Amino acid sequence: MSKTTDKANSKPPNRPGATRAVAQARAARGPHRATLIGVAVIAVFAVVVLYLIYQGPQDNRDATAGGSGSAHVAGQPGIGATAPAFALASNTGREISLADYRGKNVLLYFQEGLTCQPCWDQIKDLENNQPALQRAGIEAVVTISSDPVGQITQKTADMKLATPALSDPDLQVISAYGANEYGMMGDSRAGHTFILVGPDGAIRWRADYGGAPNYTMYLPTEKMLADLTQERAA
Repeated sequence: MSKTTDKANSKPPNRPGATRAVAQARAARGPHRATLIGVAVIAVFAVVVLYLIYQGPQDNRDATAGGSGSAHVAGQPGIGATAPAFALASNTGREISLADYRGKNVLLYFQEGLTCQPCWDQIKDLENNQPALQRAGIEAVVTISSDPVGQITQKTADMKLATPALSDPDLQVISAYGANEYGMMGDSRAGHTFILVGPDGAIRWRADYGGAPNYTMYLPTEKMLADLTQERAA
């Protein structure tokens, strides 16, 4: 047999150390690859969830802007009940209480907070429709969410909002008004609730727009005032 044939049929020497190193490298790549796949799946899931959270309210906004309106219920405490008292930190730098509005018709707007841009667009729309609010007898508007007061203050400053925005991080006031029973986040946040409190401190009108199945987070002020006028006249 020739030397060429001997070389072709020869096998490389068995090197246990090298074989073990290759096996370890392959084993290490397995969990690493699985970790990368897991991270990618979680990231995609998070993007989908955020899209649904923001797109859902925007879809509702588009629908109501077209004049179709949004169904709502009226939770408890309801019309005729004494509005629960409160005093909360606000974006004004001072504590604001319901007693500050004694003798006035004040509209309380409970909303989801910083994770819901349409909710803040709602405040902007209310401010842009001050004459219509005044014609409806509404003398003041206050919004309440569960976000920290510092973040609320920054948000209102960024959007140049003048509406008093109150912070209720423990949901004590939100729960007292039952406003966390009508949102897409369960009872961990307020939904989209309007409550008109009269000069005597009694509830004159209530509309909870944030509940299932539409989870409305925005509706034109004119639609809200139309509901208020029609339902108070009934």
